[in-house]
Amino acid sequence: MTVETVMKPGSMPRDASSVSLHAWAIAVIAAAALGGAWFFQLVLGIQPCPLCLEQRYAYYLAIPLAIIVAIAAARHAPRSLLYLGLAVLAVAALGNAVLGGYHAGVEWHWWQGPTDCSGPIVDLGSAGNLLSRLDSVKVVRCDEVQWKFLGLSLAGYNVLISLLMAALAVRGIVKAARD
Repeated sequence: MTVETVMKPGSMPRDASSVSLHAWAIAVIAAAALGGAWFFQLVLGIQPCPLCLEQRYAYYLAIPLAIIVAIAAARHAPRSLLYLGLAVLAVAALGNAVLGGYHAGVEWHWWQGPTDCSGPIVDLGSAGNLLSRLDSVKVVRCDEVQWKFLGLSLAGYNVLISLLMAALAVRGIVKAARD
């Protein structure tokens, strides 16, 4: 007997169900991470530095892509397409984990960060406008931790969240390949 012969009408094969489940989990985690970032920014007033903003890109990609993969799995899209979607999610999450690790290293002063957010401020305009420019310039430095919990900064938590998302994507591929 094949899986199709014992399935109830409207249900999906186990491999598609596994892909869909993992993709939805990634979408929810990415949305929660972005929601948390926006909460810290808009409610708590913790402004993101340029590296923080760059780390959000992977989540902006992961949410719609994971939803597309989940829906495609439910609609019985080709396995290769589902695997490709999960692989892209895994690579994006791993890349984001590397970026978060780099940012955490900048915060711990293990290495120099980008000059636009951790170097000296050199262009403040003319001397006549200096005082007014100093009042309006708000530089959020990448090498200063603005919030920490249990010894980890937001960049450190981003590493953990990104690694979790990558692990879910890889697990989704492996589990679907076994089913």
